[in-house]
Amino acid sequence: MKFFIDTADVAEIKDLAVTGLVDGVTTNPSLIAKSGRPILEVIKEICDVVDGPVSAEVTATDHETMMKEAALLLKLADNIAIKVPLTVDGLKTCKALSDDGIQVNVTLCFSAGQALLAAKAGAAFISPFVGRLDDIGISGMDLIADIADIYANFDFDTEILVASVRGPQHVIDAAKLGADVATLPPAVLRSLYNHPLTDKGLDAFLKDWAKTGQSIL
Repeated sequence: MKFFIDTADVAEIKDLAVTGLVDGVTTNPSLIAKSGRPILEVIKEICDVVDGPVSAEVTATDHETMMKEAALLLKLADNIAIKVPLTVDGLKTCKALSDDGIQVNVTLCFSAGQALLAAKAGAAFISPFVGRLDDIGISGMDLIADIADIYANFDFDTEILVASVRGPQHVIDAAKLGADVATLPPAVLRSLYNHPLTDKGLDAFLKDWAKTGQSIL
């Protein structure tokens, strides 16, 4: 499973990128707004930090303007993936861009039928929002399972990019279901390597080592 970071905070991305665990980045208008910086400046800087896909989302709602915004975003770097909403105009834009060999991330997916449409439109990534479904009493992981089954039936190349991830269990469950990518808030990625038994074991090792009076260096 690939890990993308879901943030527009360049400092956070830099800090996590050095671990070698970051395969890409996803952004959206809300994350850009939180950064308080111009969108083109932020996206360009992120692309300079990571080699993998950086999802930059259009803000227009009509196909024609989406295409114009995509053209501008694509000039920023070679690793830009254009992010479009799962609407009729978004799917039109996805089809037009993917036909030109451009990676497209179709976002705000909440049903298997929507995911099927995105794959047929040539999406490189489909972003089902598992946390938001869980919030309204619908299992986000059931959606991931349904999409995985459908995509396997037809050998679609579209990668399942699990979004709206709320904690490490979402990551584990999605990985068990065969999802290709999880896009994680920085705190969730860090939480994956935290465990009280790891801390307890390390503390015991260090105390025992101190008793020996030795030093490796």
